[in-house]
Order: sequence, then structure tokens, then C-alpha cells
Amino acid sequence: MSKPDMKSSASTARRKALIYIVDDEPLLSDLAEASLQPAECEVKQFQDPELALKTFLAANPKPDLILSDYAMDKMNGLELIQKCKAAKPDLKAILISGTAGAEILVDAPVKVERFLGKPYQPAALLELARAVLAS
Repeated sequence: MSKPDMKSSASTARRKALIYIVDDEPLLSDLAEASLQPAECEVKQFQDPELALKTFLAANPKPDLILSDYAMDKMNGLELIQKCKAAKPDLKAILISGTAGAEILVDAPVKVERFLGKPYQPAALLELARAVLAS
């Protein structure tokens, strides 16, 4: 009988956190990715929320955290988070907005772990992402 491959199972258990960043403004999406670099996680950026949802639904493994802008043309961030959490209920989410405040989460149809207003400091996003992933 062959021994199980401990190396591959150990690396699976310690995979990097996967974060999806969804913002229809490429510059802000790039800023968010740069802010998260010290977290040593895997990041995928999307400027189109519909493409992000399609990719999310097909992904294996699915992301651990979605970081989404609120105001986007095709679908707002709350709608995107709601659809993603329907497929993965334990998904963590951070909603970012420069057009709305945290009050939009009060009667939201989905639980969003944290809200971050724009403009934000890169260190604040990094700290928030780490806290949400650890919770």
C-alpha cells in the first residue's frame, strides 16, 4: 500500500486566502490590490461585477473574501455580495463606497462583515481585510 502524499495535503490546508476585488474603476481596483500585498494572499481583480459573479460561481476553490465597490453600472456591490453568498454562505465581504455611507447596510438583504468609505488609507484596507479573514 502506498503512503498518502502528505506534501500535497499539507499545502492544501495552508493555501493562501483568495480575495476578489470588484471595482469598475481600474485605478481603484489596482490600489486595493496594492494595499493587500503585505497580506500575502491571492488576489483577482474584476471591473465588471457580472464577470466577477460568473467567475465566482465557477471557481473552485471559491474566494474567502470579496471586496466590492457599492456603486457600479451593471450591478451594485450589495447585489453582487448577496448572489455570491447564496452560493457560498460563509463568504466574508467588505463593501467599499465613496457615494454611500455605512447606513446602507442597516436594512441590507445580506450580511456584510465590514464597510469602508472612500477615500481610504491603504493600511486601513489591509488591516480590515486581515481582521475579516481572521474572524
